[in-house]
Amino acid sequence: MLSRTADNLYWIARNMERAETAARLLEVGARLSLLPTADGYRTDWDSLLRASGNAVGFAQKYGAATEENIENYLFFDRDNPNSVASCLTRARENGRIVRTALTTQVWDALNTAFQELRQLEAQPRAGQEMSKLTEWVTRHTAMLRGAIDATLLRNDGYNLLNIGYYLERGDSTARLMDVKYYVLLPRAEYVGSGLDNDQWSMLLRAMSAHRAFHWAYGGEITAAKIAHFLILNPQCPRSLITCVAGLNNHLSRLAKLYGRETQAQESAARLLSDLENQSVERIFDEGLHEFLTRFVGEAVALGNVIYNSYLSGDMN
Repeated sequence: MLSRTADNLYWIARNMERAETAARLLEVGARLSLLPTADGYRTDWDSLLRASGNAVGFAQKYGAATEENIENYLFFDRDNPNSVASCLTRARENGRIVRTALTTQVWDALNTAFQELRQLEAQPRAGQEMSKLTEWVTRHTAMLRGAIDATLLRNDGYNLLNIGYYLERGDSTARLMDVKYYVLLPRAEYVGSGLDNDQWSMLLRAMSAHRAFHWAYGGEITAAKIAHFLILNPQCPRSLITCVAGLNNHLSRLAKLYGRETQAQESAARLLSDLENQSVERIFDEGLHEFLTRFVGEAVALGNVIYNSYLSGDMN
């Protein structure tokens, strides 16, 4: 496969998953803003910007963090490369470039999302409910994933799409967890409190994982259970270990298709081994924020290795 085609397929998936992450960040903020606050807490909306890595760009354009400005920045603002609008537009452009590598169903899912986005942008902002907008995003990203799984050949293009999805999803899970634990609840004395557990519950709901969590664990929601579910439980579709295992699977399939391994397989295997040898106790000893920050850095590094191995044209 030409590196240009490979790169566009990979970024279709990453951009769509990133759009969903922006929507879920807004869902987290909306849900957590309904909970009682306590003296000493940072504002919920400001925390979204900090944990998602959008704080600098937002401050340069808007200054003070208000709910309305943050909603606009994360959803509609084309100056924000990580906004829903920016990501969906890039994903559609990625798909247009490699139209012949996509089935009609996959292209229709991409193009329909883009055309409906343009209609949303033309409507007055004041009349649009954020909850409906975030639901719209998650519905369209799910439709695209369904079209990919149902209609594409299991070839190198399919593997590259899934590599993009798993890498971006692992990153987003870590960032969403960090919104809750490090930024919203920075003081140790609140750990295990009713507010702590309420915030965890809201996070699960915003990630569409609340019912799955209770199926897997039952009983009281605790930080330790959440950390295990979203980091180490291979049954959780959004957990870090599920995402890294998926990466390893599709990188291995690429290696088999091309008849050679690259540094990408080695780096992904090392990241999976690290997670398989982790425990909740070790994660909390390191510090959950520190662990999540380290994982995000390792995911970025792995993305660079994947680019050099399969997307740059060098195939080293």
